[in-house]
Amino acid sequence: MWYLCVFYHRLLDYRKPEVESLADLFGAFEDKRRPGNRVLQWRLPQHHHPDSPFYFVDLPSEDVAENVANRSILVKGIYELWGEGGSYEELEEAVKSYPDERKLPYLGSESTFKITVDSFGKVMSLLEQNERIRGLSYIPFKGRVNLKNPDHNFWLMETDDTATNNGLPPVAQRRIFFGREVGGADRKLLPTYQLKSRNYLGPTAMDAEMAFLMANQAQAAPGKLVYDPFVGTGSILVSAAHFGAMTMGADIDIRVVRDGRGPDCNVWSNFKQYGLPMPIALLRADNNLPPWRPGLKEVFDAIICDPPYGVRAGGRKSGGRKLLKGVIGPYTVPDDKRADHIPSTAPYSLAECVHDLLDLAARMLVIGGRLVFFYPVLREEDSCEEHFPEHPCFELVATSEQILSSLYSRVLLTMLKTSSYTEELALAAWMKHLEFKENHSKWLEEGNNLHSSVFSPADVHHSGDSKLSKESKPKYRGKYV
Repeated sequence: MWYLCVFYHRLLDYRKPEVESLADLFGAFEDKRRPGNRVLQWRLPQHHHPDSPFYFVDLPSEDVAENVANRSILVKGIYELWGEGGSYEELEEAVKSYPDERKLPYLGSESTFKITVDSFGKVMSLLEQNERIRGLSYIPFKGRVNLKNPDHNFWLMETDDTATNNGLPPVAQRRIFFGREVGGADRKLLPTYQLKSRNYLGPTAMDAEMAFLMANQAQAAPGKLVYDPFVGTGSILVSAAHFGAMTMGADIDIRVVRDGRGPDCNVWSNFKQYGLPMPIALLRADNNLPPWRPGLKEVFDAIICDPPYGVRAGGRKSGGRKLLKGVIGPYTVPDDKRADHIPSTAPYSLAECVHDLLDLAARMLVIGGRLVFFYPVLREEDSCEEHFPEHPCFELVATSEQILSSLYSRVLLTMLKTSSYTEELALAAWMKHLEFKENHSKWLEEGNNLHSSVFSPADVHHSGDSKLSKESKPKYRGKYV
C-alpha cells in the first residue's frame, strides 16, 4: 500500500536509506513477491523537487509503516493519504472519492480525534489554521475532539507555491495533502542524548543524531550484539544500547577505555547516565592486531564505527616506528610496570585501517550482519562508488553523503555480509585491497592532507566549469546535508 512519508528537512541523502533499513528490520521484504529485493518503491508528489520532504512509499502493511515511522530519526510522519490536490476544491473532491470503508472506522462517535495543520515553505497563522480546519466540514467526523491524547490524529499539510530560492526546495505549484497519521518519529530523544549534556565526552564523539542514524542503518535491536572497534567515548554504542542491543567496544588507547577522567567520568558512566545496559566488555585492542582467538568467528550481528581518517584524530596501530622498521627488537614490559604501561604506537593509514576493518567484519559478523562506517571521498569524482572499498563477503546496500568541505565529503557506507569467510575469499579481498590502494588518491593512502582540505579557507578559487564550484549544489541543501 502507498503511504505519504514526510521527512524532516535534514540530512537529505540519509532519509531513504534509513527508512529502507528499518523496513527490512520490521519484515517489509519477507513478501515472496519481492524475492531478494531490499529497496522500497518511492515516487514524488506532482511538481515536487527530489529534495522535497514529501514522498510516497510502498509498504506492505500498516504495522510496518507504524514501526518504521516510530523508530526513525528523520521521518516526521507516515500517513494514510485520504486526498491531495493543487487547491482545496481538488482536495475536497479527492477526499470524498476515497473509499468509505477506509474512512468510516476512524470517524465513529466512540473515538476521539485531532486535526493538525502544517505547512512547508511558509508560516501559517493560528487564524489561517482554524480556517483550514473549518473548511474540512465535508468530512463526517462524529467523535469528540481531544487535543492531548486523541485516538486518531489527522494532518492537513500545505506547501508553498513559490519557486524562489527561500532556503527550501522549489515547488512549481502548491500541493495540499490530507491524511491519517500512522506513526511519527520521537525527536525528543535527541535533546535527551545531546552531546553537551553527556557525562564523558571526547573530541571525536559522534553527534547524537548521526549515532542514532548509524544504529538504525545497522538495525540494532534487542538480542543483537553490536561492536565498535574505535569506541572512543562510546557515543555510537550508547545509541545501539538505546534500541536494546547488547554492546561491546575496543580502542587502542587504554586510557580511554580503562580510566576516562575518573571513576565517575568514563565510558561506563555514559551508559549509567541514561539508564542503559552496560557494555559486555570494553577492550584495549588494536584493529591492526585483533585479539580474537583463531577459531572464533561470526559473533557480532553488527559492527558500527567511525574509523580515524585524519580530521579530528589520526589512525594509530601498535608498534613504534623503530620497532616496525626493525631498528630495535621486540621488548618485554617488566611486571612492576605493566599496570601503568602505555604501549607505543605508529601511524595507521586509512587504506590499511579500512582493509583491516573489512577483514574483521568478514570474520566476525554473522551472515546477514551489517557493517556501518564512515568513509571520506573526493567530491570531484563522477562516481564515488568506484572508489569505495570492496570485499567479496559483502554487498554494499546503502550510501549516504555528508559534505565536509568544497573538496571532500564523508559517506556513510552500509554493507551486508552475504557469504562466509574463507581463506580463498581473504586472498581475493587482499588483491582487491592492493588494487584499491594503488589506484586511490594519495591523500587517502597517507592521510596527511585531509585535515587541511576539510578546514581550508572559504575563498578557495576554482575554474568556472569545475565540478568543485561552490554553486555545484543548491544552496538550500546546507552544511548539514
